[in-house]
Amino acid sequence: MENEAGALSRVANLFSARGYNIESLTVAPTDDPTLSRLTLVTYGNEQIIEQIVKQLNKLIDVVKLIDLSETDAIERELMLVKTKANGEQRAEMKRLADIFGGHVLDVTEATYTIELTGTGSKLDNFLRAIEKEAILEVVRSGATGIALGQKALRA
Repeated sequence: MENEAGALSRVANLFSARGYNIESLTVAPTDDPTLSRLTLVTYGNEQIIEQIVKQLNKLIDVVKLIDLSETDAIERELMLVKTKANGEQRAEMKRLADIFGGHVLDVTEATYTIELTGTGSKLDNFLRAIEKEAILEVVRSGATGIALGQKALRA
């Protein structure tokens, strides 16, 4: 999409005006500073998704749109989790972070802050694996993705 003031607002307004929910949204400039890449996750039946794609393609700010659910793609999301980590809990929290490929970014006498990247389901599984009472804070970036192989937005 065009990297211009109001472009993201117009996308969000389109969803709001039609009653569609945005599950997650990531946006940042690309290697071309005039363009931003927006990855949006939403849910709906085939008819709703088709309608959303048509409406987004009508927006003047949208340069090109790919439905990554219709192609092989890589999805990643970043999550930061601040957990309790006292006594024996510390070793278990570190072990779970290692199993899920996470990294402990900050350590205090009573907490760990763990960074994890992966699919949304992997991050959900990590949260299910640790004790709910141990979770102090969770921050997630929302999904971002790219098509596998030679398929590219700029081709």
